[in-house]
Amino acid sequence: MCRQGNSMKIENILLAPGDGAFFYDDQAAIKRGAQQDGERYVGQPATHGFTSIRMPASTLSIGLVLDGGFVAWGDMMSVQYAAASGRDPVFEAGHHARLVTQHIAPWLVGRSARSFRQNAEAVCEIRAEDASLHSGIQYGITQALLAAAAHTNRCAMAEVICSEYGFPLKADAVPIFGQSGDERYRNVDKMILKRVDVLPHGLINSPEKFGANGEKFLEYVTWVTDRVVQLGAPDYSPTLHFDLYGMVGQAFDLSIDRIADYLGEIEKAASPLKARIEGPADFGSFDAHFDGFAKLRQQMRKNGCALEIVADEWCNTLADIEKFVDAGAADMVQIKMPDMGGIQNSIEAVRRCHDGGVGAYLGGSCCETDISARASVHVAVATQADMQLAKPGMGLDEGITIVRNEQSRLIAYLNSCGFSESKY
Repeated sequence: MCRQGNSMKIENILLAPGDGAFFYDDQAAIKRGAQQDGERYVGQPATHGFTSIRMPASTLSIGLVLDGGFVAWGDMMSVQYAAASGRDPVFEAGHHARLVTQHIAPWLVGRSARSFRQNAEAVCEIRAEDASLHSGIQYGITQALLAAAAHTNRCAMAEVICSEYGFPLKADAVPIFGQSGDERYRNVDKMILKRVDVLPHGLINSPEKFGANGEKFLEYVTWVTDRVVQLGAPDYSPTLHFDLYGMVGQAFDLSIDRIADYLGEIEKAASPLKARIEGPADFGSFDAHFDGFAKLRQQMRKNGCALEIVADEWCNTLADIEKFVDAGAADMVQIKMPDMGGIQNSIEAVRRCHDGGVGAYLGGSCCETDISARASVHVAVATQADMQLAKPGMGLDEGITIVRNEQSRLIAYLNSCGFSESKY
């Protein structure tokens, strides 16, 4: 329970440029078949704002200096595939540092740090150069505001969220989803040995990885399923979750019937494990994508296919998520936190998914940082999301360590305060 101390005020802000844990990638160029040469992609970028197809992820840390000397930090960044499917442009630290200094700092300095919700909602309404703040700016500032509120109220960030948004505080673990990156075989073994709850993501983002008619991906699903049986303990039964970046739709000319038939094959290949497919198709705009997902899900159920589909592309804001949920256009929605802007939007998105009977996947990006990942854990536990992403990075071990350990520490703390027993 939050224990209010003195009302601390924000005395100053600090800005520090930094690195995200992966790269910003031009999704349009990659989906058109750009070839990899080691860690770089060869060719010219196809998306505005990219100076090359692959760019090192830049971040900007903001520190809120409280009057007691404590500094509450948050990190701003884009997601890996910035500017794709209606997302904000790629994050540029230098440009956004200037905007924060000119337009945000004067508003922050002198404010009480006690109320996260009030401060988060107000700061995200600020406009700079006649435009809304980049979603990455909102994300980083609200991380810092959440940390500042927790320090001021002498409690955990999860407690602040439950107190201000009315969630029951439970010391229950939220399942963790590991992403393999391009090491889609070796990292599967790591995930199985570490008993990751949901795996492997797979990063099936190009025709080369998917196959002309999906044959390469179908072989991969079979291999992952067999590997779980070979390496996993008898009581280990993870959910299989693959991200296809629209490759099924691209291969089958966006035909709902052909996509649904192919997903039925995937369900059989994954049996007896439960399977999900994220982004089976990209229909090119929000309205077309929303309509396509709804029709695809209906056709799958008509075919007797229970495989779950997960919305990601064109589902970037709270309003987008609400529309998908209300129409039952997906079985699960990825709440991609940097795209959602302020953390308060991700909090409300989990609530909206639960109210509508849709799975809430509290996701994000490999381009995030340790600071943003740890804040995300508190959001996941406070809202009891259905799944959370192991982040940042594509190396697997680092993301699992950061997220799993932060969750374990939080649950130990909550149990010491007398909340319900954890699932661990």
